[in-house]
Amino acid sequence: MSDRATPDSPAPHVYGGDFDVELWPGDTIHVDSEEAAAEVRHYRHVLGRFATGVTVVTAVSGERPVGLTCQSFMSVSLDPPLVVFSPARISRAWPLIEHSGAYCVNVLAADQADLSEQMASHTGDKFAGVSWRPSPVTGSPVLEGALAYVDCRIHAVHEAGDHRLVVGRVVDLAATDGPDALTYYQGRYGSLD
Repeated sequence: MSDRATPDSPAPHVYGGDFDVELWPGDTIHVDSEEAAAEVRHYRHVLGRFATGVTVVTAVSGERPVGLTCQSFMSVSLDPPLVVFSPARISRAWPLIEHSGAYCVNVLAADQADLSEQMASHTGDKFAGVSWRPSPVTGSPVLEGALAYVDCRIHAVHEAGDHRLVVGRVVDLAATDGPDALTYYQGRYGSLD
């Protein structure tokens, strides 16, 4: 994660960079004035104080697996069972996931930071060397070693500034007993230990 910007240092324009991920705390975006840049840094600095889990959202497009790293995932409703995640509008994987009509959220384990980085990359084959099996209902990839998966059909998509809010209707889910979850806090990976 050493290539990520800190909340106090502006980084180059992110759109078209090397990562397919919603903007992580600490990343910056291009703005037109130093005042606006300061507001963005302050916003990210404050929100970077909120620790999140790390997930990989997967689908099958055509016959190929696609995926993106995502930390903006949460439960929305128990009845009906709904979850939401928020991909960036610039995501290359999101249009393929949307076109498939279904997706699987894989909750990463503490030892899967490298997998998170691989799935965040815009370059190369994201699934090279990655073991996965199709989920029982939608066929979306369930990643080996993930602590849990939540398989969904797309229920609704809402525009939200430079992101989208994707509401999924849960059709299957499972968890395993395993290591701690991978976390993200103040621009760094960690775990609950």
